[in-house]
Amino acid sequence: MIQLIFFLTVGVLLFSSLFFLARRKPRPEGTSDALVEARQALSSLQAGLLPEKLVKRVFDRGDWEYVKSEAPKPVRQLFLEERKRIAILWIDQVRNQIKNLSRFHRGSARHYAKLNPRTEMSLAFSFFGLVCSCRALQLAVSMAGPYAAPRLVGAVANAAERTCKVSEQSLAFLNAAQLGMLTNRAAGSALSRG
Repeated sequence: MIQLIFFLTVGVLLFSSLFFLARRKPRPEGTSDALVEARQALSSLQAGLLPEKLVKRVFDRGDWEYVKSEAPKPVRQLFLEERKRIAILWIDQVRNQIKNLSRFHRGSARHYAKLNPRTEMSLAFSFFGLVCSCRALQLAVSMAGPYAAPRLVGAVANAAERTCKVSEQSLAFLNAAQLGMLTNRAAGSALSRG
């Protein structure tokens, strides 16, 4: 009786995994969607998340020093909680955009860019290091607050900028006109699928 229950359970698990795998929509390699996503991730990192002024402002101790000297304790606590939330959100956004770029380079870049194996390996190590650094920074901020690891913040931002430059060079063939054309195709394919 126990064997029958075991085999039925295994059968149900196998059937359900096959069912979910069959329903999954395959994403063909080398699609324009992948290019558009990679370009958007790169733009988001370079223009939105990594400018030096923004990074300095999010992790600047000057605001904290002012609030600490001028505000009552509840306001100080609220300020620290909000700044911590903003810092963690920034780290999450950087990590997510790095993962998007990594996904593109891992699966699709070979279809578009003429990357040599050395550059691909360098990018792979950079992406892995950045994701690990973001996790470490997020842990430090979660446990000790937004001002816990200023050197790590600078190291993450600088490493992300360097990685973006290498990634941008591999995507350099994609100019604005081609990007507009690809965006329109991606939107059209999304409408036809939906």
